[in-house]
Amino acid sequence: MTSSTPASPASPANGTPSDGAGIPPVLAEVVRSGFVEGRHRGSLVILAADGTVDFALGDPAAPVYPRSANKPMQAAAMLRAGLELSGERLALASASHSGETFHLDLVRKMLADFGIPEDGLQTPPDLPLDPVEAEAYLASGQVRDRVTMNCSGKHAAMIAVCVANGWSVDDYLDPAHPLQRLVLRTVEEASGESVVHVGTDGCGAPLMALSLTGLARAFRSFVLAAPGTPERRVADAMRAHPEYVAGTRRPDTWIMREVPGALSKMGAEAVQALALPDGRALAFKINDGALRALGPVLARALEIMGVESPVIARIADEPLLGGGRRVGEIRVAF
Repeated sequence: MTSSTPASPASPANGTPSDGAGIPPVLAEVVRSGFVEGRHRGSLVILAADGTVDFALGDPAAPVYPRSANKPMQAAAMLRAGLELSGERLALASASHSGETFHLDLVRKMLADFGIPEDGLQTPPDLPLDPVEAEAYLASGQVRDRVTMNCSGKHAAMIAVCVANGWSVDDYLDPAHPLQRLVLRTVEEASGESVVHVGTDGCGAPLMALSLTGLARAFRSFVLAAPGTPERRVADAMRAHPEYVAGTRRPDTWIMREVPGALSKMGAEAVQALALPDGRALAFKINDGALRALGPVLARALEIMGVESPVIARIADEPLLGGGRRVGEIRVAF
């Protein structure tokens, strides 16, 4: 089916577009003590290896903000502009890092090597993204910091590419800046569609809206790109150093470690994109932005794609607690 053709609800292989009257379908349910107390609706698309739509739910043709799922494309644009990054540094430039010590150490090393003062970052001061790291950070007496913000690796790379090209630095987040215009072109080329809206992401960077189908196509294009191209270099760095893309307690890291050749990146407001090395790809968004639904929905999507790995059960398990013990779960509804 195509993303614009409603599927028959009687045909589970093709999914169902909505519950009727344009209401997005339920992707996950909140089950507490055997009672469904809430539902998470959204849209999802899975592409076959040849790039055609193999499975769809909701409206994957509608534009969404991919949030940090756009970061691989932002990193590819920086390589196109001549920035020389590789390995862990390129992975960190594509990252929503957890704020673990090894993340912060490398951000600071990148800034020092590029000659950029820490206060040159235009990231908003923040705590580590990982709750465990945030608790330890606060317990040590530290305060919100620009380096600690999960996008600091990307911003360090953005400033470095501006310096290398003689572009202005103070306005590097302006959508009209040469770097951001190049990012927009890269996003459009990778997704195969025009950006319909440009907003501002949580870190202050321009944010390009795409359809979920376009987002899945973009990730597919990265894993299928020729070796040595900016897109393939980003994909290879992320897959080789997944702990720098996310963190030791994050599903993106687990998936890229345990599913051979997988490229995975989540975004805020419950967006997820993933591609496999043969060209199969997926993207979805939970409409209410509930991150707790990401793991179960992603696990089911991977099962539909035919992926077999112990990591699927790991990311699918999202327990609900009552009185400190497990009394329910977030479970998929498709």
